[in-house]
Amino acid sequence: MNALVALCHFCELHGPRTLFCTEAVHPPSPSPPQADMCEGCRSLPASHPGFVSMDTETGIRYLSHQHPRQPQLFSVVRQACVRSLSCEVCPGREGPIFFGDEQHGFVFSHTFFIKDSLARGFQRWYSIVMVAMDRIYLINSWPFLLRHLKLTIQSLQSTALKVFDSEQGVCPQRAVRMNSAFSPAVFPHQRSGNAARSLPSLTQHPNLWASLHASFSWLLKACGSRLTEKLLEGAPTEDTLVLIERQTGRGLLGLCVKSSQRAHRPEVFCVVMMGKGKGPSWTKFRSLRHLRQVLGCADFRQLAWHVLMGNQVIWRGLDHGLIQSAFNVLKALLPVGCVRVVAYSSHYEEAYRCNFLGLSPDVQIPAHVTSSEFTVLVDVLNVEQGGVCDDNILSLYHFNISSANTQPTDKGPTLLNKIEVALANENLSVDVVSHCLLCLKEEWMNKVKVLFKFSKVDGRGREDTQKVLALLGATGPGEEDNVRLLKFWMTGLSKTYKSHLMTAVRGGERTPSQ
Repeated sequence: MNALVALCHFCELHGPRTLFCTEAVHPPSPSPPQADMCEGCRSLPASHPGFVSMDTETGIRYLSHQHPRQPQLFSVVRQACVRSLSCEVCPGREGPIFFGDEQHGFVFSHTFFIKDSLARGFQRWYSIVMVAMDRIYLINSWPFLLRHLKLTIQSLQSTALKVFDSEQGVCPQRAVRMNSAFSPAVFPHQRSGNAARSLPSLTQHPNLWASLHASFSWLLKACGSRLTEKLLEGAPTEDTLVLIERQTGRGLLGLCVKSSQRAHRPEVFCVVMMGKGKGPSWTKFRSLRHLRQVLGCADFRQLAWHVLMGNQVIWRGLDHGLIQSAFNVLKALLPVGCVRVVAYSSHYEEAYRCNFLGLSPDVQIPAHVTSSEFTVLVDVLNVEQGGVCDDNILSLYHFNISSANTQPTDKGPTLLNKIEVALANENLSVDVVSHCLLCLKEEWMNKVKVLFKFSKVDGRGREDTQKVLALLGATGPGEEDNVRLLKFWMTGLSKTYKSHLMTAVRGGERTPSQ
């Protein structure tokens, strides 16, 4: 999303002024316009280079300075600043509001007060605005923006309140003002000495601007990536519904607080929050076919069987990136709703928390786990190279796969047999195999929906369920594995679909009485 975030302030000498602005930039831009400023309406001096964070995934830079770098944006933000602190206010003056037009952009604004013992009324007026040209996108982002901007605002207000209470304890300003002589002629001179008080001095936060840069940069990236437009042919798939539910319901509070805590090191914020470490490409699994070639057909089938059955898959080794890449290709075998990943941990995590678990090599796995038939362990052992680099994973690592499960995996499930046929066909490219896998997953998710409706919603008995399984083609060779797969995949159905079924059933029950 093309947007920018700005912190604005109502200066008692100069009126509404933009204090700090964060924007996503691509090519270099000219220097920002200059204006008359006092200490209260200045954040960074003109000689300050500003703050920059690089998104290593997209190459976008997030730049923060006093004003936008482009003159066109300067006027847009200036107008948003004036309107947010003058005419466009909500009841009580503090809180969120939305305004704008097609010509000057649309604005999400949140006004608030900061305590100041030397200010008129003992408080100063600020606002945080997000400006964008996409009205629908900005409105849809309202709950997300409100939730996370409140965190920033509450942090500023709480730190300023501590400074205010401390100053009032030393010299109560209300009593001083009551005892001082008032003269209209000298009032502007009296007020001018107190008007130029900066926000860092009000909060006693020496790294305030770096902290705001980290928070605003994260907000722009998160807001731009949480909603995306995709061309869908037909009804959305279960994976799409689950992803939508996770995006709208996930909690990003921890990430926001983390970025605020690390704000004094924006370069670390750039790496931790915006990029993923890139290791050598030859230490990664590139596809399911590549994983099958490395592990061998028999070990891959055993591993894929455990994945499809919902058993816990544990990889243990030193190379975090290699383990992560293995999970990335293996989780493509499952519906999104069935995937629970702990990519790398220093201790064992129970199966109810994750079905994909990465561990460092020194982690001891409990005995009840290693002896369980519902667990498979892949130990990644380093091979001595003598300083010679090779592009073959097998020349770097040895893979030891072990499980207490003694059930043969050669018969089924049917889905696994079809997947292996596609992977073994060298005439099919990796992209074609990926599309085949999507089609197979959707086919079996449709079977899951029928079985869920028949057995869980309608409450049919075992005999009737067996007939439905026969109609679905889930009986015969590998029947036990097919049924187990279908039951596991039921756990990945979206809440939207389940709610739709239950609503339809309740509506159907009411119809006869009506």
